[in-house]
Amino acid sequence: LAVGRGSGMDAAWATSPGGCELVQSIMDCTGRWLSSIPGNLRGDTEELFLDDNTIQVLSNVSLLLYPQLWHLSLTRNRLELIEPGAFLSSQGLEVLSLTDNLLFTNYSLTATALSALPALRMLDLAGNQLREDMVSVLVSNLSSLESLSVARNIIMRLDSSVFTNLTQLLELNLEKNYIFEIDNAFEGLQRLQRLNIAYNYLPCLVGFGLTQLRVLNVSNNIIEWFLTLQNDDLFELEVLDLSHNRLLFFPVLPQQSKLHSLLLQDNRMSFYQRLPNGTSLANITVQFLIIDGNSTNTTTVRLWEELCHSNLSSLRLLDMSQNQVWGLPDDFLAQMPSLTHLKLNQNCLEAFHLSEEDPLAMLMELDLSQNQLVELGVKVGFGDILPNLQLFNLSTNRLQALPPGFFTHTRKITTLDLSRNRIDLCPQPGEAESLPCVDIRGVETLTHLSLAGCGLQGLSSRPFQGTSLRHLDLSDNRQVLSGDLGWLQDLVLTLQVLSLRNTSLSSTAVDFSALHSLVRLDLSGNSLAAFPPSLGALGLRSLDLRDNCLPALPPDVAQVPLGRSLRELYLSRNPYNCCTLGWWDALQLAEGLRVPDGREVTCSHGSRALSPGALPEPVLQSCRWQTADLALLYLVLALPTCLTLLVAFVVVFLMLKDKLLKMVKTRCGVSSPY
Repeated sequence: LAVGRGSGMDAAWATSPGGCELVQSIMDCTGRWLSSIPGNLRGDTEELFLDDNTIQVLSNVSLLLYPQLWHLSLTRNRLELIEPGAFLSSQGLEVLSLTDNLLFTNYSLTATALSALPALRMLDLAGNQLREDMVSVLVSNLSSLESLSVARNIIMRLDSSVFTNLTQLLELNLEKNYIFEIDNAFEGLQRLQRLNIAYNYLPCLVGFGLTQLRVLNVSNNIIEWFLTLQNDDLFELEVLDLSHNRLLFFPVLPQQSKLHSLLLQDNRMSFYQRLPNGTSLANITVQFLIIDGNSTNTTTVRLWEELCHSNLSSLRLLDMSQNQVWGLPDDFLAQMPSLTHLKLNQNCLEAFHLSEEDPLAMLMELDLSQNQLVELGVKVGFGDILPNLQLFNLSTNRLQALPPGFFTHTRKITTLDLSRNRIDLCPQPGEAESLPCVDIRGVETLTHLSLAGCGLQGLSSRPFQGTSLRHLDLSDNRQVLSGDLGWLQDLVLTLQVLSLRNTSLSSTAVDFSALHSLVRLDLSGNSLAAFPPSLGALGLRSLDLRDNCLPALPPDVAQVPLGRSLRELYLSRNPYNCCTLGWWDALQLAEGLRVPDGREVTCSHGSRALSPGALPEPVLQSCRWQTADLALLYLVLALPTCLTLLVAFVVVFLMLKDKLLKMVKTRCGVSSPY
């Protein structure tokens, strides 16, 4: 239910004398440590928010000064008592929030106070430690209520006495209680449209007959059976949430309803017409013994055929993920011509068959991931199969190929996830041409393709010819880059996102320069020991270089086209050298560039891992020596040695000068014969 009254005027917030925020007739006193309602607020206040304070008692005089009040919120206080005359001056109050207080203490007096509100439409009593008998007393005279929340209390059992006289109620929230039994508690609520009983302890729902209900949420209980009264009444039910329960069978639904969303995720459901070992239980029935007071009734049901008695023609969303489904009954999907979203992931399917008799003409999303599929069967005739399919998830199965020509019948497919299947892409080179493969050539509508973890080896030829892929995920394929990137030639104009995470990329010779449209590139988890030069000319906005072997980035990384276009750069878990961090300083000054994992980036100095933004002075000094001009360093080191040798030579010469001269004279002074 929407709550609010607009005046059509904008106003700035101002501060009232009591320290509260004021805008027009709305007063916000949230979190002011107030122990009582201020008496100096404006008298024309219409909405008053007193959340997160310490108010314990709402006295008879607390609201006397605010007769125009229609919305009052006292959420998260310490409220134990509302005195019987507290609302006598606020007869126009329509919305009252008393969430997270201590109203169980004096609930009978508080009930008297609430009974003086003839216009009250919305009441929130969540989180007040209320039992069902207390709730019955508190709401017994509130016939004007349209929305009631008693969530997060200690209600255990509901019967017809709890919600008596709530004839106008449209919405009821009972989630997060301890309810284990419901006995005709809602039959008198003829206008009830939305019912939330999630997060309780209901073991089953048998004899469901609330025909006026539009939304029913009974998720997160322990329900094993859901059985609707089998009659010709038209149920208004549109959304049924039975997820996160213990359902053993597909629910027995109304024969006539407006159901468009059926959520059955995370149950124990299966179909028993055929079992995995080939046996059939088609002729075996199940009997339910329904005990109502002193009367008993036995209902015999063939659960796998009851589906035929339910009208599912309006169903658009069916979520049966996380169950134990081995296979679907014959014509199961044929009953759902309006289905647009089907989720069967995380089941036990080994095969899934489609045919023209089961066309699912409106289906846009099909999720068969995390099953045990070895076969995807398609019976092709003259018509299309899955003509409106846009998203197809087949990840984490055991597929090796798709049926030939499969994509000629899915004319609108945009997203295909084949990750973690042992597949190859067509065409196969040379001798491998006869092996099974997936052919996506010519699928013009395909824009997103995931082939992560498929064991691809050295793609060849032109597997993407005729496609317009924008997102391509090839991560976790250790040998996919054993050749060059020539197989990407058909995507140079369209490819925007490319993931090559964990593909054993080690060579900087891989040329990315032709991928001009690329805006996001993931190279994490590889063995790059240097920054690939071809990246410098790209206009990437996001680059992931985590988990590589990079000692540094180019010093001019912030000046090249890549540095000017980057908005997001991941760099952590690389062995950067603390003495070559000029590139890091340049990145810190780059305008508009963000390093989300900057706090995790470290550099190495000896055996120490340090933060590049806070290097100790001794490390900086050591780095200055290491990065000084080597020629000058060698000169400085050699000069003392040279001087020492020169001085030694002079001293020796002077000491031996006379002897050397005599020796020269002796040898050179002898006359030579003519």
